[in-house]
Amino acid sequence: MTGRFRDSRHLLRAGMLFGAGILVFLVARAVLVPKDFGTLGHFREGALADNRAREVSLAGRAACEECHSDVVDARKGSKHAGVNCEACHGALAAHATNPTVTKPVRPNPKKICLVCHLPNAAKPKGFPQVDPKDHGEGGACGDCHKPHHPELV
Repeated sequence: MTGRFRDSRHLLRAGMLFGAGILVFLVARAVLVPKDFGTLGHFREGALADNRAREVSLAGRAACEECHSDVVDARKGSKHAGVNCEACHGALAAHATNPTVTKPVRPNPKKICLVCHLPNAAKPKGFPQVDPKDHGEGGACGDCHKPHHPELV
């Protein structure tokens, strides 16, 4: 064995592969990452304009309450009072804009209620969880509960 490091060629190859990897990463980053990325922290500045250009699909609770004051009264004191209308009824901006033309579909209680109330270990202990096999004898939730005030039977 001479004074030179015996496996220097292997180290040189590993270094070249490492450098090539860094070069591929930098080229891919330059090609794939938009130019305006990072100008607003970890976001793309153009995303704001993209979102503004999208059509509004949610009407918001105030738009629902303008016409449906009976539901507002029915929800008073309910645990569902804090749930936005569109969480169950879907996006309703078109209905709020022109109620006579666009009629929302009434949600199926057997499906929509279970979106939130199906048993899940990650939910807080006090949150009502319902196993449809053990509760309601196969009927719809609305057979026993009022959807806007489910505590009332």
